[in-house]
Amino acid sequence: MRDIFNQELKQLGADLESMARQVATAIERASESLRHGDIIIAEQVIDADERINDLQRDIDDMCVMLLARQQPVAGDLRNVLSALRVAQTLERQGDLARHVAAISRGRYPEPVVPEPVLGTVLQMADLAVRAGKDVSRLIETRDVQLAMAIQANDGELDALHRQSFQMILDPANELTRQQVVDAVLLGRFLERFGDHSTSVARRVSYLVSGATMPKTHDNEDADALH
Repeated sequence: MRDIFNQELKQLGADLESMARQVATAIERASESLRHGDIIIAEQVIDADERINDLQRDIDDMCVMLLARQQPVAGDLRNVLSALRVAQTLERQGDLARHVAAISRGRYPEPVVPEPVLGTVLQMADLAVRAGKDVSRLIETRDVQLAMAIQANDGELDALHRQSFQMILDPANELTRQQVVDAVLLGRFLERFGDHSTSVARRVSYLVSGATMPKTHDNEDADALH
């Protein structure tokens, strides 16, 4: 029975790694569609989100089965519960990537927002892409140092998010009402993507070390919204 349980845990880990890679690809391609106004890439991101959702449901089912049938304790229980929560967070990140792609598709062939606001949004998108790749690598390696780097990256994203609001409110930028809405939503989606990356990092850090990373003020605000 133990051998079967270990095989199932290994499969659970492999599915979680696959899901993280798909989310990293989704945010990277959503960012690309935003940068280049590529409607084909945007539609591919939107379509691919259903596969991420399917994988999350599969992971949920496997976790419930393991909890019910194997009744794991101690470290094994922590592994299963962590996988359950991380999969839920990754699914939300997939949704956020889809939202970014949907805005890009909806404004085609025009840029979503004009410069200089677009430049700030694209900087946020680049940081979100980095976060997605780092989370994917983190789930595979369980590197606590990488988890700390993900949280630091999120601080940069939060700072750019605040900067984007200042630019949106600056009358010199002359945004239309639709552009204001799009810029606010894009900033929010990308900022939340970073928050969820930090949530995964904190979960993995706890799983490995038994201790949680210290929270920043922004992390505390984000946790209150989860």
